[in-house]
This record gives sequence, structure tokens and C-alpha cells, in this order.
Amino acid sequence: MKSALNRRSFLKRSALTAGALSTVRLLTVPNILAAARPGEKLNCVQIGCGGRGMTHLDWAVNQSKDNLVAIVDADEKNLAKVKKWLAGKGQDPTKLHTFTDYRVMFDKIGKQIDCVFIATPNHQHALPAILAMESGKGVYCEKPLTHDIAEARKLRAMAREAKVPTQMGNQGHCEDGYRRLCEFVAAGVVGNITETHSWTDRANGGVGPRPITEPPPPGLNWDSWIGPATYREYHTDLHPHEWHGWYDFGNGSLGNMGCHVLDGVFWALKIEHPTSIEVEEQRGGSDERYPTGCRLRWDIPARGNMPPLKAYWYEGLKKDAAGNASGSLKAAKGADRNFPALLAELQKQYPDEEMDRPDSGTLYVGEKGIFYTGTYGGKFHILPLEKMEQVTQPPRTLPRPKNIMADFLNACREGKIETAASFDYGAQLTEFTLLGNLAQHAGAGKKVEWDGPNMKVTNLTEINQWVTRPYRKGWSA
Repeated sequence: MKSALNRRSFLKRSALTAGALSTVRLLTVPNILAAARPGEKLNCVQIGCGGRGMTHLDWAVNQSKDNLVAIVDADEKNLAKVKKWLAGKGQDPTKLHTFTDYRVMFDKIGKQIDCVFIATPNHQHALPAILAMESGKGVYCEKPLTHDIAEARKLRAMAREAKVPTQMGNQGHCEDGYRRLCEFVAAGVVGNITETHSWTDRANGGVGPRPITEPPPPGLNWDSWIGPATYREYHTDLHPHEWHGWYDFGNGSLGNMGCHVLDGVFWALKIEHPTSIEVEEQRGGSDERYPTGCRLRWDIPARGNMPPLKAYWYEGLKKDAAGNASGSLKAAKGADRNFPALLAELQKQYPDEEMDRPDSGTLYVGEKGIFYTGTYGGKFHILPLEKMEQVTQPPRTLPRPKNIMADFLNACREGKIETAASFDYGAQLTEFTLLGNLAQHAGAGKKVEWDGPNMKVTNLTEINQWVTRPYRKGWSA
């Protein structure tokens, strides 16, 4: 690949990165932010400027009032959009560094920056995060933290060694709902929880072969967009958002929403490693694409005083002609619903509950009652809602961060390592979520037996190819 990158410095960095990715040989990185000056502005870089990237930019520029020194995006249209947006905010976009390759950015201005935000497609999450930590910079990365399980393990280990602030962008982890859930579960308000049912109406998958190849759109640096993934020629149904449904770039509906919707399940119920994962029903998909609908189950062993748990996931609700989800409780139609039957039953029992348009959510089935949380932990309550006033309210023992992005930027300013959803936690939640992808690769009715400590599938050994993904030459040593 031709670039202005200093090849000697990049090859050195690539060798170090490859070592981190292949053997978890960690770097001893000075905590550059330990000498941060509280109250002073941070020099921030945004990597990936579409979608969530604009949310990051809005917070850094408008809310936090920090310095945006550079933006990185393989699509020059996105770079131009950000510059126009900045001009509309009364800022001078000519002072902004722009790049289509984050490796070049780190090489050119890495010493001038304090932190990076990453909002690229999933296959590009781990490598810039590693380069940031290697350089002693704080890093905020959207969920899921990584594209595969091995990357999650390595980012967690590297973050511990690098001692810099890190944050995964699952904002619900900072909000009150999941924290209240943890406190209610710990207090035993509904007794032992033995089942959970989580769902989303997203259908980030597909069917059929790749579309025909064609030239990339003007301004799209295709080699940079592909990054460390296996190279393919450009085709439609990838950029800017459809990549979610392809194995090489995304993680399907589960990867798109799992770290939000399953956060409460993983956190409150103290999950570590499931013993097995199995798809019970699946539709759509191909040898390159995730399914368009799926019901799967994680089998969780006992943890401390908590009994074994079955955690269920449902994705891809079908839509009727009016655009309503057929799984929504006013239109449930049995076999047409890839949706928790329990939720439909509860809606009939409690018609006034705030679950009449359940795009995403979770039910936690206990011995003495059922909890409900929405997509980001919102609307947490015991069913029915009026029962919340009748139960003994457990104390609020967990801290309440004001905002996930403010939490990260304040940690960078103050030289702190701990954040509300650091990579130490985010990598574990990501791994749990991506284990569902392994079951989707195996297919319906094939139980995937998982050896968590050794990070491998023990029965269907061919599935282990999805645990670790090889990087394309030029994007690692």
C-alpha cells in the first residue's frame, strides 16, 4: 500500500502490534496521561466519522469543549462533512488534520494527541485501539469492542499493561437502569434468577451471494476501508452501514445490539464463561453473511451462590406491511415471531406495562418475580410496575457516572485509569456476546462446547477458525 507513512517507524510498530496480537506480549508503556493537567483541554482525534462518530464529535466539541485536532475516515465525503459541520459551529476547519488511514495519523501527529475515539466498522476496532494504547493514549471505542474473541482477550490484557484510560461505548452501563438492576439482584428481591430472555428487532444479516464488483465510489479509499480484513473488491451492500451483516466486517444483529441489551444479564448475574452456546432456530444467512433471524441460548454454570442460568437471545423480528414488528405484543403471530413467547404472555397479563413497542429489551425470570429492562437498561422495574413500591428498596451502592463520554474524558484529564465501562469490563462483555456468533457459525441444533480459560471450542473444532482472525499483510507484521 502506498502512503506517506514512515516505513521504518511503522514496521517497528507493526512488529510490536503483531506480538501483542499473536502472543499477548505486552508493552511497557508509560502512562503519559498520568501527568495530565486537570481543567486543561485535551487534544482529541476521531477515527471513523459517520454515525456514532458524529455523536463523539458533538460531545468533544460542543459539550466538553476539548480540542479536535484530527479526523480519520476512509471516505473523504465524511471528512468533508465534518469540516462543514465545524465551520457551522464557528470553528476554523482548515486547522484540522485529516487522514484516510489511522496508521498514518499515529505516525504523523501521535505525539500531539491525548486520546482517540473509534467509531469504525467492527473489523477496524482493535488495531487503532492497540496503536493508541501502545502510544500511551486514552482510547474510547464503540461496541462491540472487537471483531473476534481473541482480539477481546488481547485488548483487555494490553489495557491493563498500558495503564491508560479506556472505555467501550455501551452508554447504558453508565445509566441508572442497569445499576439499579445489579442492586436489586444482589439484594435477592426476586430470588435466584435462572432464565433471561433478551431480544432485538434488528436484522443485520442477509442471504445470497455477494453483489457484483464495481469501482469504489469517488473519494472512498477502499484499501483503508478494508484495513486488516481479507481483501475483496468493492461491491454494494457494505458501506456505509450494511457491513454489519457480513462475517468479514461485522458481527450481525448480535454484535450490533448485544453489548447494549445483554449488559444487564452479564453484569448483574456475574457471568464469566458459559459452558456451551447453541442456536435453537435460525433463518437466512450464508457462508459469508449472518442470519436475518435467530434464537440462541448460552448455558451458564453456577457462580458463587448463584445457580446455573440459561440466557436466551432473539433477533430479527419480522415486519408487517405497516412496518410494525410482528413480534410486538399487539400483533404476535406465533411462528412468524422470532421473539420471546414469555413477553407476549406478560403483555396480556399486564396490558398497561411500558412494553408495547419492544424494539429491544430483557426479562429476568426469578423465583419470586420478573424484572424488565429496555435497550440500555431503561425502564427497569419488577413486573407489574406497581409492585416496585411494595418491595423493600435496596440501597444504591454503585456509583452513578453522569455520562459515558464525560466519564472517559474526565479520566483522561485527571490521569485516571478506571472508567465506568473500561476495556477490562468491555472486553469480557464483548467476548460473551461474540460467543453467540460462534453458535451462529455452527448452525441450528449444534451445541458449541466452550473452554473459556483456554479460549477454544472443544467439540466442533472447525469453529475455532472464528475465534482468531488473521490480519492482512501490511496491517500487521
